[in-house]
Amino acid sequence: MAVPREQMTEPMAPQTATTGERIVEASELHTYYGDSHVLHGVNLTVQRGETVCLMGRNGMGKTTTLRSILGLTRPRSGTVRIMGQDMTRAETHAIIRQGIGYVPEGRGMFPNLSVRESLVMAARPGPDGRRDWDLDRVLSVFPRIAERINHMSANLSGGEQQMLAIGRALMTNPELLILDEATEGLAPLIRKEIWTVIRGIKETGIATLVVDKNVNVLIDLCDRSMIMVKGELVFDGPSESLRKQPELLQTHIGL
Repeated sequence: MAVPREQMTEPMAPQTATTGERIVEASELHTYYGDSHVLHGVNLTVQRGETVCLMGRNGMGKTTTLRSILGLTRPRSGTVRIMGQDMTRAETHAIIRQGIGYVPEGRGMFPNLSVRESLVMAARPGPDGRRDWDLDRVLSVFPRIAERINHMSANLSGGEQQMLAIGRALMTNPELLILDEATEGLAPLIRKEIWTVIRGIKETGIATLVVDKNVNVLIDLCDRSMIMVKGELVFDGPSESLRKQPELLQTHIGL
């Protein structure tokens, strides 16, 4: 059950920025799978250069929120604006072209492509023509996949596939990188490496929206944290504020 609004320590209204500074502005999203009502009026924003996390137990609607923003699962009502444009009914490829790099849960490998082919296939300038991220830069960030540049994607380990998926998204020169289950199922050392890369991406000014189960790392990494319970956001505020409210994490995530 969602926390009553009067009990929330942080306001649920979008944070500080003007509309022109928002990369994503999702308003009152109601999304269904058949007759199952999954999202219940979700409001979510990501500002330019901001690192945000979406937390919650399994089955709370986190992935559905991402899919609704990207047009992969269309909301039945509500609006999605990308870079100020209404993209609620747009096709996913048109939404992505607005400057979003997406690393899906499961990584979405093309098994018949090599590492090099997977990266080169995705390469394009950003919406403003930037080409900051090219093949050489991605390989310098991920030396592990540079060593496997001619290997088929299907033959990589899970950690290497995740690195390739992130590198592929960076090759699109995005304004916003969305990562669904950023380190799910990875060995501890590989998880640490992935988090180091995400911190480095944050320092370049790319905005990031991350879903993951490693709450302590997320709070340390992200400027703003959101907690989702049964398709509703019950917390949306500065991560430092959430750190000071361990009772919220205990109640809604079980920490």
